[in-house]
Amino acid sequence: MLAEFGIVLPLKAATVRRRAGECLEELPGWANTVIGDLLSEIGRLDERIAHYDQHIRHIARQDSRAQRLTRLNGVGETTATCLVAMIGNGHDFDCGRQFAAWLGLVPGQYSSGGKARLGRITKAGDPYLRSLLVMGARAVLAAAKNKTDTLSRWAMALQQRRGYWKAGLRG
Repeated sequence: MLAEFGIVLPLKAATVRRRAGECLEELPGWANTVIGDLLSEIGRLDERIAHYDQHIRHIARQDSRAQRLTRLNGVGETTATCLVAMIGNGHDFDCGRQFAAWLGLVPGQYSSGGKARLGRITKAGDPYLRSLLVMGARAVLAAAKNKTDTLSRWAMALQQRRGYWKAGLRG
């Protein structure tokens, strides 16, 4: 909407919030009101998000399972509390592969005439939890570039062998 008045801003959210607020006086009355209201609503939503983040941090610090999970590379408080909420203590899964299959991170199998073909990941499980874990794995990959420990070397070798996108799913 600002572009209609010749105000072009970069897509970075913090910059848009700051610069849009600075440009309000340049806008006609109705546009000033609309953009001002939208910026106020964004501010209120930011406050609510910060409040919810505080609750998540509190829950993660109170739950021993979440505390153990946050010690893993790439797992923060949000991912840990989401995992605990979804799987509890994890006794429903005999091994990590069963958990990966439940989450949809294993290849789909298509068999016909005695030939088994593996396809793309099934994406069968919860998309939010899967996305949190994939983002955590990619964060580990990004941090591994500057490290020389065993896990980082393994992650970089996996990325070299399989590519960035697949390494982010296996990590």
